[in-house]
Amino acid sequence: MQKEVQSDQTGNAAGFEAIGVAQAARAINSGDFTAESYAEALLERAREQSDIKAFITIDEEAVIAAARKVDKARSVGASAPLLGVPLGVKDSYLTSGLRTTLGVSNLKDFVPAQDAEVVSAIKGAGAIVFGKNNLVEMSYGLTGDNNTYGQVKNPRAHDRVSGGSSSGSAAAVAAGIVPAAFGGDTVGSIRVPASLCGVVGFKPTTGRWPRNGVAPISHVLDTTGVFARTVEDCELIDQIVTKAPPALMGPEQGSLKGVRFAYAPKQYLDLVDAEVEARFRDIIRRLHDAGAEIVEIDLGEGFSALADTTTWNIFFHDTMNAIADFLEDNDIPTSFEEIYRDLKPGLKEAWQHHVLPSGSKWLSQDGYNAALANDRPEIQRRFKDAFATSGAEALLFPTTPCTAPEIGKENLFSIAGREVTYAALAKNTVPASGAGLPGISLPMGNASSHLPIGLEIDAPFGGDRRLLEIARRVEALGISSL
Repeated sequence: MQKEVQSDQTGNAAGFEAIGVAQAARAINSGDFTAESYAEALLERAREQSDIKAFITIDEEAVIAAARKVDKARSVGASAPLLGVPLGVKDSYLTSGLRTTLGVSNLKDFVPAQDAEVVSAIKGAGAIVFGKNNLVEMSYGLTGDNNTYGQVKNPRAHDRVSGGSSSGSAAAVAAGIVPAAFGGDTVGSIRVPASLCGVVGFKPTTGRWPRNGVAPISHVLDTTGVFARTVEDCELIDQIVTKAPPALMGPEQGSLKGVRFAYAPKQYLDLVDAEVEARFRDIIRRLHDAGAEIVEIDLGEGFSALADTTTWNIFFHDTMNAIADFLEDNDIPTSFEEIYRDLKPGLKEAWQHHVLPSGSKWLSQDGYNAALANDRPEIQRRFKDAFATSGAEALLFPTTPCTAPEIGKENLFSIAGREVTYAALAKNTVPASGAGLPGISLPMGNASSHLPIGLEIDAPFGGDRRLLEIARRVEALGISSL
């Protein structure tokens, strides 16, 4: 029976919560433990951690039945790259036979008949859909607040936001409920919660991963992606979703000698907490000491304003048509108008001004066309030129300019003495979204408050495999424990 997750403090799921995807798959394939015992332990963990609201729906009976089926298949010789590994799926993905709400009350009873393409890919590789992760309504927000299904709490500190919109996916991985979970990223909705919750969050090059069957915001900007505990797990899942050949381990694996990184302080350190900047500069020094070359670059006058304005304009302008088409194309029993009618007040007001053609801040069609024809290509050109002229393979910066704000104070808080709104959480992630670049957020230790700080590494368009290789080598330095 499908149900919302309920509190249950009995039992102990200790031991499995630290295992990653690749490690779990190897263990199940080799018979070190059964898929059923693993699934049972994670279900117990989910009950213990139900107060963080990481999931909207978990079908416990279906999870156990799937795990038993895996164990039976393995007993007669079956193997698969994700065999028996339970994974979380953001509730914006269609899942056959499992409730899909898109985070809105209108769809509280909707059960799709088909899977999103990414879900089909992981099932084909042997994975088990553990449950549907909580999210901001229609993936529209950066904090994890959902009026209908509850505020997602940061597992590192329950009085802090998780980030969003893929809030439950990040929280589920950070809390040790699942080893990985899928999300979506339009302006930072994977990288922001990864940073705030202290997990790895991978945003592929826009268009690299399939988006069929996932509720959209903008077909120009949207991408599916994944949260995990390690870069190795992101590499494995990327290989499965894209059907790419396994990455080759070069002799330089674990070394940064010959890798050139760029950083752009004028664009990415102009609004950042002092402690976050200090940690970032420590990481720069650590990378240099490990053999990497570090070069400072400047993306040019007005770059941040151009990237911010262009990306948000596209984001808002695409929303209504993208959602309406998705609902119709997938026979989902609601409409854009019904969803808009029942949105929480603050989000409804934002849609009224920015998303509806009658809104006071609606971008004209001429303005939208100019953003696509002129402004977005200019952002892409500046990135391309910066990588080419500097010879850098990757760009480094703090994923978020601060640690997680307090729940209830995210609409107005301070960064480096300046009052900001929650939109500031995506200040550094927006440019890569506007240009469609791949990016990955890695934990780079904690602030004095014990809250996580994230390091983002971006690569040129289409450079996902090299980005993941470099990120694994950075991770190997132990930066998460610095």
